[in-house]
Amino acid sequence: MEDNRLPIDAPRSLKSMTAIATRRAMLNLPHIAPLRDYAAELRAQDHGTVPEFDPMDGGTTARLLFLMEKPGPMTDDLSQTGKTGSGFISRDNDDPTAEAIFNFMQQAGIAREETVLWNIIPWWNGSRKITPTEMKAGLQQLDALMDLLPEVTTVIAVGRRAARAKAVVEKRRLAFYCSAHPSQINRAVRPKVWEAIPGIWKKAAVRR
Repeated sequence: MEDNRLPIDAPRSLKSMTAIATRRAMLNLPHIAPLRDYAAELRAQDHGTVPEFDPMDGGTTARLLFLMEKPGPMTDDLSQTGKTGSGFISRDNDDPTAEAIFNFMQQAGIAREETVLWNIIPWWNGSRKITPTEMKAGLQQLDALMDLLPEVTTVIAVGRRAARAKAVVEKRRLAFYCSAHPSQINRAVRPKVWEAIPGIWKKAAVRR
């Protein structure tokens, strides 16, 4: 039996089906509806499952785009094997990387309504590996996304492969920052790099 006492805005809160249903009921809100439609168009290309944007974040009113690498299994609500995910890209997903993102955002003093989270590869295809073909296809989708985010002033690439978005971002004359990915691998193998992440995010967030 699930515990519904967990706050809606809390690490791992999307392990609750009630919390997921609440998010889904918010997808028609004006700040998220255009991004919902964008995700649906990507889904129709049939490269894999595409999560929804989190309506608890800023959506089209966000000024900070956190662009990560590739959705993970906990974004996949259609999984036929293993644990079923939430169907959202969210800091509230039930996995350690999402929990680290939640905590690092708080350490950096970044309000979630200022942010929107996405991945340079928008599709999850059951593998964390990113092929050159996937990278090319993902980069081709970024301009359409940026068109839907008129308030974004700064893009933070989270992870080495996400940094491939630099050319797309800079041609729009937006600020561009890079940080390490808050994965458990980085935490274990490169702890100083991992611990530096919230400082980079804070620096990016204070730039206007």
